[in-house]
Amino acid sequence: VQLQACGGGLVHAGGSLRLSCAASGRTFSSYVMGWFRQVPGKEREFVAAITYSGTITNYVDSVKGRFTISRDNTKNTVFLQMNTLKPEDTAVYYCAAKNPGWSIKTDSTSYDYWGQGTQVTVSS
Repeated sequence: VQLQACGGGLVHAGGSLRLSCAASGRTFSSYVMGWFRQVPGKEREFVAAITYSGTITNYVDSVKGRFTISRDNTKNTVFLQMNTLKPEDTAVYYCAAKNPGWSIKTDSTSYDYWGQGTQVTVSS
């Protein structure tokens, strides 16, 4: 599986962005898809994940109520809608995929495939 993330950019605090991650391959619908973020000097942080069917999601506490993960298996794409952005959301955001598709994990070592990352910068 190859993953290509896009949608990052520069926004003011309180603004919104929508990240997309397009996957190649025919097995996209079998994977858990996750979003992680990383700032220089810190470990990669779990942000959100969604099961293969889209019925179960999980979020880190700091983004609950502001971010929404979703997926379109017909288009092999996972999304991260980010609202009410804060300066502390500034990071490089990565999408990732793991098997099995029914088991959400929050540790980055559980994920098998990674996209290249997209920069999100929130100004105060």
